Amino acid sequence: MLNAGFFTCGFHVAFIVTHLPGYVALCSLPATVSAWSLAVVGLFNIGGSLWVGMRIQTRRMKKSLAGILTVGGTILGTSRTNPLKQAPGDGRSGLDRVKDNLAGLGVDVLVAIGGEDTLGVATALHAEGVPVVGVPKTIDNDLGATDYTFGFDTAVNIAMEAIDRLHTTAESHHRALIVEVMGRNAGWIALHAGMAGGANVILIPEKPFSIDKVCEYVESRFQTRYAPIVVVAEGARPVDEGVSLLDQRLDAFGHVRLGGIGQLLEGEIEKRTGKEARCTVLGHIQRGGTPTAFDRVLATRFGLQAIGAVRNGAFGMMMSLQGTQIVRVPLAEATREPKLVPPERYAEAEVFFG
Repeated sequence: MLNAGFFTCGFHVAFIVTHLPGYVALCSLPATVSAWSLAVVGLFNIGGSLWVGMRIQTRRMKKSLAGILTVGGTILGTSRTNPLKQAPGDGRSGLDRVKDNLAGLGVDVLVAIGGEDTLGVATALHAEGVPVVGVPKTIDNDLGATDYTFGFDTAVNIAMEAIDRLHTTAESHHRALIVEVMGRNAGWIALHAGMAGGANVILIPEKPFSIDKVCEYVESRFQTRYAPIVVVAEGARPVDEGVSLLDQRLDAFGHVRLGGIGQLLEGEIEKRTGKEARCTVLGHIQRGGTPTAFDRVLATRFGLQAIGAVRNGAFGMMMSLQGTQIVRVPLAEATREPKLVPPERYAEAEVFFG
């Protein structure tokens, strides 16, 4: 019997999000898992250096999965712990402690579900000899070697719906409305939500912007008797200026907490155009709620293929959507560099600015 351990660091885990009293379960095909003699160990609330696993019997999985597909988030819990930087204090490195804990739990292979940070750790674990399979899950859609990550489509639709509603108040009050969405280094959410929501300006981290030019677009929109909507990613920044920070503290992976670019634009637009402006920061609203149909199907397909990779011993690989096919790509390739918005994609959106 092969024991597969699953853990996640984040949200929108549509294929591994069920919890009944006393056990954690994988959402896949129970009959298939049973036929492959695969047991599942959910790594529950893996905060700090403590990884807790709870073993279940595959015969109980069918009952435990009732209604799972409509639920967002992760009942396995989440953690921003970075074992690559941990100093346990007992002479072992963070990676050694992870390996010892997995061995103690009887976990034969680890399935890591997450974005660049989570899968970056998974890549390092694989390099240390830990059998690992990766599943791309991040709302930022910034993982290389895959067209889409699950969670992204849900976040885009939530942002789009917010923009749709803000059009109403923008028109009735004749205000310029700024919508700040997530996107530290990659502007995929801003690009897709902005285009789908009919934004008049979209600002992304990949291309520093001119505040004067943004104001030109705002004034041009007002001249048509319609109010403008500006969509800005949290990591976007004006030319010759740094990103806006909420504070200087770093998380476990060395990231600062971004925020404030929307408020900056609000003040500058009012000052330079004389028009009233208001900023709405969507924040964690984008990370919750019911997953979209696209994310449900994608996550289910990723989950099925991840189980297949475990069965085939295809370790060090990540599941990837390429076109309409799910394929396996090396984790090292997927985490080598972030997938950013290319200039030609942004140029398509610029056609509609103003």
